[in-house]
Amino acid sequence: MNKNIFIDNIWTIIVDRPMGSEHPTMGFMYPVNYGYVMDTKLPDGQELEAYVLGVFEPVDEFTGKCIALVQRSDDSFARLVIVPEDVNYTEEQIGALIEFQEQFFSSMIIRG
Repeated sequence: MNKNIFIDNIWTIIVDRPMGSEHPTMGFMYPVNYGYVMDTKLPDGQELEAYVLGVFEPVDEFTGKCIALVQRSDDSFARLVIVPEDVNYTEEQIGALIEFQEQFFSSMIIRG
């Protein structure tokens, strides 16, 4: 996945798993908003997924800047890390905020 297409660009995320909701099969709660980029279809038929960080309430939709990608070793498609345009996080901070879900995978954070 070409990181230059995503990082530092603005994306609108449809949040289908808002902060405070429960994962449909794993049972954990989402401490951040999680969703997908509308009108994207990956070769596996799924939408491009994204974490929304720096927003501290459940939302249905969010437009922000991509500051990183989360690449899982067993998945050819990365997840975007989207934040408000005036917010930034370090790799360590991103890792801590998404650990609730990424703990189940071998993943790395890719910056621009």
